[in-house]
Amino acid sequence: MLLSRRLATGLGAIVATTVVTAAVPLAGAAAPAPADAAAARDATSWLAGEFTDGTLPGPFGGQDWGLTIDGIIAMSATGGSAPTRQAATGQVAAHVRSYNSYDDWGIEGFTDGGATAKLLYVASAADADPTDFGGYDLREVTLSLLAGADAGHQRGRITSRTTADSGPDASNTFDQSFAVLGLARSGDLPQDTVDFLVRQQCAAGGFRLYPDTADGPSPSCDEQPGATLDVDSTAMALQALLAAADSGAAGASDAARRGADWLVGQQHADGSFGGSGPTTGANSNSTGLAGQALAAAGRDSQAARAAHAVTQLQLTAANGGAAAGDAGAIAYHAESFTGAVSTGIADTDRDQWRRATAQALLGLAQVPLGRIGLDLPPTSPTPTPTGTATPTPTVSPTPTVAPTPTPTVTGTAGPSPSATGSPATPSPTVSPTGTAAPSTTPAAPALPGLPTTGAAIIGYVLVALLLIGGGVVLLVLGRRRRAQ
Repeated sequence: MLLSRRLATGLGAIVATTVVTAAVPLAGAAAPAPADAAAARDATSWLAGEFTDGTLPGPFGGQDWGLTIDGIIAMSATGGSAPTRQAATGQVAAHVRSYNSYDDWGIEGFTDGGATAKLLYVASAADADPTDFGGYDLREVTLSLLAGADAGHQRGRITSRTTADSGPDASNTFDQSFAVLGLARSGDLPQDTVDFLVRQQCAAGGFRLYPDTADGPSPSCDEQPGATLDVDSTAMALQALLAAADSGAAGASDAARRGADWLVGQQHADGSFGGSGPTTGANSNSTGLAGQALAAAGRDSQAARAAHAVTQLQLTAANGGAAAGDAGAIAYHAESFTGAVSTGIADTDRDQWRRATAQALLGLAQVPLGRIGLDLPPTSPTPTPTGTATPTPTVSPTPTVAPTPTPTVTGTAGPSPSATGSPATPSPTVSPTGTAAPSTTPAAPALPGLPTTGAAIIGYVLVALLLIGGGVVLLVLGRRRRAQ
């Protein structure tokens, strides 16, 4: 695994330079081509410019917290637009319950398991403290939402705390993947959580999106007749399983390998991927996420082909035509790209471009979800602009204790054109507009300390011992003793 930024700081400039030069992930994710890394940073710069007061808007206005989180993940993958990323992280921390509950809609008592798991993950990936994020211990809440031993074949599933007013909402493979990723990044990973994710994999290697059928939850993918295997779900599950394998989970490595084999078989001749259902056609969302997963699994040539397919949908100053002012943005599909070049990006279409760009650039940066915020971001031949932070209100989170929901087998809506989807709400259109912070003093919120990760430190030590002479090792050990 690659050197984390925290470890690089601790070892000092000489040691960090030596290790980074030779840093190759033990499981195989190679660095992207320099041109792809530059394209990822250009996409990050454009996406950062779409933020207003630390948030991304929904299709009809108001804050879209799910999309804002997708933006944070994207910016964290490239390491760009740090002021915007920090402002957005502060805003999400201040609005935890606006995202993982229906409190803003007047429906109290509901806690969305998938949204909570996604919050746990983004807190870790954005170098925030997942045990005190906006006053919530997201790790504790996520663990409390896992189905227990009495749930039978649903044991280990991330669930939602529902009420009579909230209605059911079946959790899906995206949610489970975020639960595995978030728990692995923040501490010990329960084996039951990994086992449930593995049961969503069919013998062919692909993963289904929904564990539920019309007759209720099904025990496994193979036991569901005609289960639809999904590229996006497989890409998410594959990356979660790689993180689980790094944490020592049994069965994760083999399941990840089979998932990578299946993904390779779904790649189109031009390097692109399509999803399932309404996203079956080739699109940058599925291509970006699949490319990121293939890079994480060490399938470098296929990941490079996916990255090339994404760049064919990216606007530049040279090819942008009427949309040259939006250079860096990535279209969802070829039709959107052609239309923008001809007439520009219409205001009514910007939401699709935001969602497509946030997910597609992951296939350009090629930093695995399990390593975002830990590994050094990819570099480009020459620096590219990374965007300017928009003023963000100064906020003070009001909750001080974590909710204590009880497990219920439920979940979130399926993925939208966005990378990771937002939790279902009573209204499927926009986030509440009444959640803006009252103060308008521009300030980038200070972030809590680095999270405790689930990665074992011994891997870094072994790599360092192989690369550094005995004298440097003694120096490092001396520094560590003085720091204690």
